[in-house]
Amino acid sequence: MTTLNCEIDEKSAEFKENYSKMMNTMQTFHNIIAENMKIDAKAKARHFSKNKLLVRDRINKILDPGSSFLEFSQIAGYRLYPGETLSAAGIITGIGKVSGHLCMIIANDALVKGGSYYPITVEKSLRAQEIAEENCLPCIYLSDSGGANLQYQASLFAHKESFGKIFYNLARMSSKGIPQVATVFGNCTAGGAYIPSMTDETVIVRENGTIFLAGPPLVKAATGEIVNADDLGGANLHCRVTGLSDYYAENEEEALQITKNIMKRIMNGEKQHSSTVSVFNQIEPKEPLYPPEYLYGILNPHKNNNFDIKKVIACLVDGSELDEFKKNFGETLVTGFARINGHLIGIIGNNGILQSSSSLKGAHFIELCCQRKIPLLFMQNTTGFLVGRESEEEGVCKHGAKLLTAVSCAQVPKITLIVGSAYGAGYYAMCGRSYRYSRYLQMNASLSKGLNVKPKFLYTWPNVQMAIMGGQQAADVLATVSSKLSESEKEKMKTKLMEQIEEESSPYYGSARLWDDGVIDPAETRKILSLSLSVCLKEAVNDRAEYGIFRM
Repeated sequence: MTTLNCEIDEKSAEFKENYSKMMNTMQTFHNIIAENMKIDAKAKARHFSKNKLLVRDRINKILDPGSSFLEFSQIAGYRLYPGETLSAAGIITGIGKVSGHLCMIIANDALVKGGSYYPITVEKSLRAQEIAEENCLPCIYLSDSGGANLQYQASLFAHKESFGKIFYNLARMSSKGIPQVATVFGNCTAGGAYIPSMTDETVIVRENGTIFLAGPPLVKAATGEIVNADDLGGANLHCRVTGLSDYYAENEEEALQITKNIMKRIMNGEKQHSSTVSVFNQIEPKEPLYPPEYLYGILNPHKNNNFDIKKVIACLVDGSELDEFKKNFGETLVTGFARINGHLIGIIGNNGILQSSSSLKGAHFIELCCQRKIPLLFMQNTTGFLVGRESEEEGVCKHGAKLLTAVSCAQVPKITLIVGSAYGAGYYAMCGRSYRYSRYLQMNASLSKGLNVKPKFLYTWPNVQMAIMGGQQAADVLATVSSKLSESEKEKMKTKLMEQIEEESSPYYGSARLWDDGVIDPAETRKILSLSLSVCLKEAVNDRAEYGIFRM
């Protein structure tokens, strides 16, 4: 490996200016996180009166001591429903170690609308299950939910990505030998009742935990019967009469300990399978030469995200070392081999607009990584492909198509990190969210075996701007084609469109709608990438046709 000579001068005026601007950007980031995690005081008091833990406390208690928790989509639901604060979409999802094994944790937050499911809650749950299935991660459901939010029933019920898809995924993962375990802390009503009912093993907490298709008010309205919640679906009923629940817990702490014991026991039947990715070349990790906080002085959102991607790489990879591939060709795209926490990866990072030469370079490098079974990290900061007569004569469309094809067909784990601008087809070429294999391939195991063509994880930084094109360019294009409008009407239309695109280009707008797996702090990126690679490589040593579980 070759050490990157980036000459990062933390004392320079440019570094200090960037750092100051990024501190403002990070303050906005932390303010939005705080705003989207507000807890209603009255709901919190009611929660505590029942001797119930907060959802994040439950997660902390079930994780192994000192284990990191890779949380997804903290900003999901942010300002998505007018007049409502939907903290983290009402559900916490993430990966952490339980009894020594990486698990996907999906935990309802009963303080957010009683843990009921909004459309974005369902979407976030499905994304968590998708990650779990792709990477053969056991699922732990910490259930405390009132079921579907009836105000949004039309968006929750009948389409193919509806509430019912959660149950479908759960059953499918169980059939593939991917453990599914539920712990019931509160109400599991209506659709919410099927999650603990369909898992492999279920724990329920005395008095607080209930599982029923209809709560006491609906039972009275439908049948006239008067019954309390505990008699209708409490721990005594389901542990002693129906047998729906397998374990009876006196309190939440005991329930969490039982769940940890379950995971410890069921993971003893794991089987190791042949690798689809080279995981045997991990070496002792080295810290980068530059501290992660230097990233704040490198990034410059006030200057259209125009910075040297090599300086960013130097702050993220082991020893700040990168073996560059085709260093002097297609220089607007940086490609090379590096390590993150000892794991060998291929890096593809933008250093400007995509050209014919950089497209060819990227396609060639992706093919090499696929041949050698090396995971790919895409670092996006581009305004797209170069346009114009000269560029078209060079074949930018043809060569850009080669890069798009290489990204689409790459059969190794791919992680995408958007570090600056992400515009137009450049977003796709650098492995955007939509690069997913087809439903047809998903249904045909003989065709899809080992196919890892979609980005395993996609993260964005707070300085990101993402859109089909810049606001000014979009406004000018629309004004040009709107020949029947007067000049004043064109100006109004342009102003409105520019404001719209500026709002929709924000990383928070996209993350609220689950266009990524989370907006993350640049200084935390190395740790998050390391955790993500660990998850990807866990999947890589499983034969997807057999769906066995591999011991970490």
